[in-house]
Amino acid sequence: MTGPYTSSPKAVYIKTYGCQMNVYDSARMADVLAPHGYRVVDDARDADLIILNTCHIREKAAEKVYSELGRLRRQRDRDGGRRRGAGHRPLVAVAGCVAQAEGAEISRRAPFVDIIVGPQAYHRLPDLIADAVRAGTGAVDTEFPAEPKFDQLPEALATTAPGSAFVTVQEGCDKFCAFCVVPYTRGAEYSRPLADVVDEVRRYVALGACEISLLGQNVNAYHGAGPDGQPRSLAQLIAAVAAVPGVSRIRYTTSHPVDMDDALIDLHGHEPKLMPFLHLPVQSGSDTVLAAMNRHYTADDYRRIVDRVRAARPDLALATDLIVGFPGESDADFRATLRLVADCRFAQAYSFKFSPRSGTPAAAAPQVAEAVKDERLAELQSLLDRCRQSFNEACVGRELPVLFDRPGRRAGQLAGRSPYMQAVFAEAETSALGAIAAVRITAAGPNSLAGRLIDGPSA
Repeated sequence: MTGPYTSSPKAVYIKTYGCQMNVYDSARMADVLAPHGYRVVDDARDADLIILNTCHIREKAAEKVYSELGRLRRQRDRDGGRRRGAGHRPLVAVAGCVAQAEGAEISRRAPFVDIIVGPQAYHRLPDLIADAVRAGTGAVDTEFPAEPKFDQLPEALATTAPGSAFVTVQEGCDKFCAFCVVPYTRGAEYSRPLADVVDEVRRYVALGACEISLLGQNVNAYHGAGPDGQPRSLAQLIAAVAAVPGVSRIRYTTSHPVDMDDALIDLHGHEPKLMPFLHLPVQSGSDTVLAAMNRHYTADDYRRIVDRVRAARPDLALATDLIVGFPGESDADFRATLRLVADCRFAQAYSFKFSPRSGTPAAAAPQVAEAVKDERLAELQSLLDRCRQSFNEACVGRELPVLFDRPGRRAGQLAGRSPYMQAVFAEAETSALGAIAAVRITAAGPNSLAGRLIDGPSA
């Protein structure tokens, strides 16, 4: 691309909503724009380009985007941004899943938006910027391209956080759960070739990453081509990533229970670089609700998977997603969910009231009353809180390797993550950022651990 976008430095502000895949996408947008003179800033008022990278999983997530757009319009009308003073008009772009699902609605509700780009087309941002400036009207790209976007992306320029990196290895979904918009916003399942993933991991290691998180809507459905053109499984991909010098930790998220194959379960037992933490969404403990959700497993199927993974890795911690108030959920169905939570003892969980998404089968079904949803969610979260606190307290006295990735709450303190994704705070020098160090856990709160550094950083 030529023209004014290569002539002088510009500022881009990117606000990310939703999942880790959106965090990865936001970082890659910054990489796409960097050769065209854009640097990332932390305040929208300093920006020439504002990007909202959006999530469409729940209704509230989408409404937050419209609320933010209203705030940006008022700010822009008031002072135009402070980088160039009054009269400066930053470009506004909406990217991600809300852009994909509600492009026409965005144009109607927020006509001042300059660019609307779906999650499969953000590699075209420089061209869309040029189109918007040249035409003076909105530029839109919400197509699913014939060529994967990953083939068009530049090399990564930075890690996600000190010492860690997200790598998207699989996108899209063919499961068509009755409540989910992902198949419509991210498209059919696509897996990147194994060699491409390994090459990206090597680049992140060269940038300082020692922990790699492999991402996908259904990451354990990964089936990327190997060097011989034959598909490889997630277990084979993890083994290849583990062989990269400098990789100390590997995580993967998010998984679907039906894709937890024998090889992946066994890998938890013999690959020490694979962290003892599994995010495995169950959504409900009721077979009736699971069938209505189109999840293709029963509650006891899920329990058996959990038992097998824990047999392979006894110290494994389990996280999950749960929905209350799905259409047709009875009191008995909800009690079945509580029983499953008690059986599985989740260390972490994300729990939500059912939120109907336009175009999904569940949106058209008779809905559970909001008051009932509220009551059930409160009871479920109380149980989940007790499970999480119990797991955290069981860590007191243990020595855990912690990857320090940010400053702590107090001077002289750093924060990091345990193998179980818990936040851990300890007094440490800033030189430990991006490194793994042994920490003796001395206290446990509901959402974090406190500890004492045993030795210096090890990686």
